[in-house]
Amino acid sequence: MTICNDRFRDLFNLDPADVLTGTSISKLVEMIPGRERIVQPTRRSDARLPVTLDRTKIRRREWLMDDGRHIESTVTILPDGGSVSIHEDVTEERRAARHLAYIAHHDPLTGLSNRVRFREELDRALDGSGVTKQFALIHLDLDNFKSINNTLGLQAGDQVLQQVASRLRGTLGQRGMLARLGSDEFAILHRGWQEPRAIRMLVDEISRDMEPPFLLGGCGVELSVSAGIAVYPEDGSEAGVLLKNASVALSQAKAEGRPRHRFFAAEMEAGIRQRHALEDALRHAVKNEEFELHYQPLYDVALDRIVGFEALLRWNHPVKGRMSPLEFIPLAEEIGLITDIGRWVLAQACKDAASWPSTIKVAVNVSAIQFRTGDFPSDVMAAVAAAGLSPSRLEIEITESVLMQHLEETVPALHALRNRGIRIAMDDFGTGYSSLSYLRSFPFQKIKIDRSFVNDIIDSREAHAILRAMILLGKTLGMRVTAEGVETEEQFEMLRQEGCDEIQGYFISPPKPVTEVARLLSSPVPQSAIPKRA
Repeated sequence: MTICNDRFRDLFNLDPADVLTGTSISKLVEMIPGRERIVQPTRRSDARLPVTLDRTKIRRREWLMDDGRHIESTVTILPDGGSVSIHEDVTEERRAARHLAYIAHHDPLTGLSNRVRFREELDRALDGSGVTKQFALIHLDLDNFKSINNTLGLQAGDQVLQQVASRLRGTLGQRGMLARLGSDEFAILHRGWQEPRAIRMLVDEISRDMEPPFLLGGCGVELSVSAGIAVYPEDGSEAGVLLKNASVALSQAKAEGRPRHRFFAAEMEAGIRQRHALEDALRHAVKNEEFELHYQPLYDVALDRIVGFEALLRWNHPVKGRMSPLEFIPLAEEIGLITDIGRWVLAQACKDAASWPSTIKVAVNVSAIQFRTGDFPSDVMAAVAAAGLSPSRLEIEITESVLMQHLEETVPALHALRNRGIRIAMDDFGTGYSSLSYLRSFPFQKIKIDRSFVNDIIDSREAHAILRAMILLGKTLGMRVTAEGVETEEQFEMLRQEGCDEIQGYFISPPKPVTEVARLLSSPVPQSAIPKRA
């Protein structure tokens, strides 16, 4: 005989006539508008059951009702063969559990799978439960993404990440699983692997789809992506090894120049270990001020004397010895140390120059990143004030890359510096895409002709003609002209004849430690550098 209460009837949407006393269990089951499934006892309420109860006599059922509700049934088989069933609506509990499971496995910002779920899928692929036993792991990283957060704010960075995720979804389609590992890192588990060409095509497609600017309030932000690729089983048979090797390949790609992609190769690991060691040493150098400045003279052709020095950074590496900027500045820019290094250079150069004669100026090169992080004009004026140096004795040298990146922010900063007496020079003039257009964007006080235009002026009529045009352009615009990389008397004499204002190069002097500045100022310049007078 079956007996049930009104709550049972309400839970299962049954009419009173359907649940009359004596109705068989099988008949009731037929009338319930839903599907039944057996579930394992996992709820914490199980712990509250009497310890003397024979758990083998407890059965759990769960009903998925046609209206979407979940009804859980706990059936206890009694010793006499009868049973007692307790039923509960667990719809909200199941919904909450699904929500928690989603949160645990998805990135809340982009909606992509997160690192946890990616690792689970990778483990399943390695267990052989996936569609194929051969696959590729692609580790993606956005180049220079930190600059967006630093200059435009975290909210703008989040908007860009959402747009990146949307583009990656569209590019990948059904070809694999996409996840955000954290910050600006993404990963793809690409199934159906056939040959390296297929992966190259996918990565190239991703790179092309990243080329259009990302829109932020009507402004466009440009980004590129680098990728490291590890292939199963060639590059590892364990999840941790594959993830590490894809990361190693990514680091190699970024070290070779962004944007690139690289497949993992065993020999990369030694290079990555060296790079990490260099990163650690560089961080230590910043903390302990292991840098020093060397100074190369700026020679005024008309005055026949040295009128200033360019500050050139050197690093006294504890093992490798003295290192030039070309060996560590790109790394410092990539790992976010260049701003701190730049502040130190400004402060030290101003401090050194303050001890020189008042007619001698100092020139300092500036990285594009220094303009995008913090308040660069304030950093400059703080260095000048701390040293007690007249602003007119400091010259800031920038390249076109500084202007090309966020022109609308850089030009106001340059105007602020010039209005406070700081001199501004365009360095490496002529090597960029649009040097002439940038001369219209800001009234530079000096242009520095890159050494590549000086090297061949003796033997090449074309090089000579280009150099003459650059000098004439500078004079027409009211800008002083400095020629870099002058190494011979013939080059010097030709530049003098063409009316070049300043000379810089080994013909005058190589860069020297600050302790040599006084000697350079008191020593006569090379006799060959003195113009011959009638």
